[in-house]
This record gives sequence, structure tokens and C-alpha cells, in this order.
Amino acid sequence: MNWDKRKARRVQFEHQHRATLLGADGTWWRDCVFIDVSETGARLRISGPTDVLQSRRCFLLLSTTGLAFRRCELVRLNGQEVALRFVTRWTVGGRPALRAAFPTPGSD
Repeated sequence: MNWDKRKARRVQFEHQHRATLLGADGTWWRDCVFIDVSETGARLRISGPTDVLQSRRCFLLLSTTGLAFRRCELVRLNGQEVALRFVTRWTVGGRPALRAAFPTPGSD
């Protein structure tokens, strides 16, 4: 599949921005570098073996202290490059969730 057929507008970086992928169960992590990012996901270059990415659910740590992170789901793996979808309360398994299940304050 062609990486460029994604619908969301992407931001590509001129300088390397490092991050860490952490398994949802906390048993593995991999250093990575952003290739591009959008509101809905990111494409990263992973350092080290990618065999641990079979779990599909992970956290993308954006700071060294772990205070800035995104919950993610693996979309595609191509060698050392990985595409992630950001999981929010509006998405479940990559599909939009019912907004009625998560009402916003003041939306009675």
C-alpha cells in the first residue's frame, strides 16, 4: 500500500524528533524517530527489532518523563517504518465511536 494515499494532511519534519514506543502492557519499548504526523496518526522509523509490535496497541511517549503521550494502534509495518493511528475516545478499533457513548459536557 502506498503511504501517500492517506487522507489526513501530514507534517514532515526537517530535523529528527525522537520519541519512544511503549507496549500497552509495559513489557517492551523501542526508540523511534518521526517521519511525519497528522491529527489522526503518525509514521515512525523504529530502532531495533520490530517483532514486539505484534501486540498492535502501544503508547507513543513524546517526552523523556512520559508526561506527554498518545495511545496508539498499529496500522501498518514496512521494514523499520511503522504507521500508527492515534486512539481517542472518539475512535475504537480505528472506527468512529458513537458520540452518545461519550457525551461532552453541556451537550444535553
